[in-house]
Amino acid sequence: MDDSNSRRVLSRFKSEGGEVVENLIDLPLDITVDKLQLICNALLQQEEDTPFAFFVNDKEITSTLGNAVDVNNLNTEHVLDIVYQRQAVFRVRPVTRCTSSIPGHAEAVTTINFSPNGQFLASGSGDTSVRFWDIKTQTPHFVCKGHKHWVLVLSWSPNSSTLASGCKSGQILLWDPLSGKQKGKQLSGHKQWITSLCWEPFHRNPDCRKLASSSKDGDVRIWDTVIGTCLLVLSGHVQGATCVRWGGTGLLYSASQDRTIKVWRSSDGVLCRTLEGHAHWVNSLTLNTDYVLRTGPFEPALASRGVGSASERREDMLKKATDRYLAVCPNEGDERIVSGSDDFTLFMWQPEKEKKPLARLTGHQQLVNDVRFSPDTRLLASASFDKSIKLWDGKSGKFICTLRGHVQAVYMISWAADSRLLVSGSADSTLKVWNVKKQKLELDLPGHADEVYAVDWSPDGLVVASGGKDKLLRLWQR
Repeated sequence: MDDSNSRRVLSRFKSEGGEVVENLIDLPLDITVDKLQLICNALLQQEEDTPFAFFVNDKEITSTLGNAVDVNNLNTEHVLDIVYQRQAVFRVRPVTRCTSSIPGHAEAVTTINFSPNGQFLASGSGDTSVRFWDIKTQTPHFVCKGHKHWVLVLSWSPNSSTLASGCKSGQILLWDPLSGKQKGKQLSGHKQWITSLCWEPFHRNPDCRKLASSSKDGDVRIWDTVIGTCLLVLSGHVQGATCVRWGGTGLLYSASQDRTIKVWRSSDGVLCRTLEGHAHWVNSLTLNTDYVLRTGPFEPALASRGVGSASERREDMLKKATDRYLAVCPNEGDERIVSGSDDFTLFMWQPEKEKKPLARLTGHQQLVNDVRFSPDTRLLASASFDKSIKLWDGKSGKFICTLRGHVQAVYMISWAADSRLLVSGSADSTLKVWNVKKQKLELDLPGHADEVYAVDWSPDGLVVASGGKDKLLRLWQR
């Protein structure tokens, strides 16, 4: 007799890191994911019920164990390894509607950014202004004037106390989100427009005073924002630098139109190595640690409550930021970086260990515009001018699926804090929310009257902000 109710298989649970739970269990093949959750929590002796996802041969168990076994044509006479993955305890619900459409900018909105603690929202525009918005009342807060040209990039300090903005004339200005006033000196030195800004991670220096910038002039500069001076000029790119990222071990990564990625030591500006392989301009970089470096000491689930913002808790904040980083990168050299290029490909690198790429990711039919690791580092998403978004395995670079739905170029993507949802902005004037687990479109969000250039999902998962050619800032919520 071989009906699914009587079929059983000897199984064992295994972590995604390869650690095996010693107990062998005789499981019925009609066991559901919910029951597997209970068994796994009991075996691991969790104090609270932790949500898990379960995999057999890299395929997720979505209904019963029997379905996964049948799909994979597995031999049930051997011991079956069930790989468990911890999931985020909190769940981000998809945004479903535009709750505010806020005018204010006189030109296109080019960049939008939520602060790491989730309390502030800023935007930059072609009208040369930076604006702060009140998330609670969904109204304009401060208008910051000082730039003489289009504001192209924004970056928040990891403690959320300072916003840096860079413009097309090469100026970098610093702003106080509580008053909307300019802080300190203008940072001058770049000869062409600013392409990217990033701060030293919180766990490396909780004072949050060092800022790195890249420019079309080919230079990468490191600034002391408190005294307003340039500490180091990193010259080596022979064409414009397009992107800069500050890693958690003190390395700086810069991408360029010269087709290379350079790895620098931030302490003294020494060039450690040059990563080569792309056949055209390198547009974007993402670190598997981007999310923990962005949010630092702020737990996304608690961000909206302002937890960790009191100055007297500096030591606690430093410990939390360090612990969160080490949870993602427990060993030296674990930090991975992925580059996206005009040559339609992506490369995955382990830059602290070697020059050669771990993987070359192919499949896009046009240039890759944006690439982002999911907060839990397990997935990688890339957006392209070929109107598609592709998902890849965050460890191996293996292709997972293509998300189709946009009818024009996809400009930007942003992950929800629980890594289950992804939002994209496109030249077709829509935002789309994608369910990554189901690998399908969750929601279509029309509303913008023209191309959507910028989109960001708040660290607490409650709000998505978008802006573009129609000059409006839109806020989307459940």
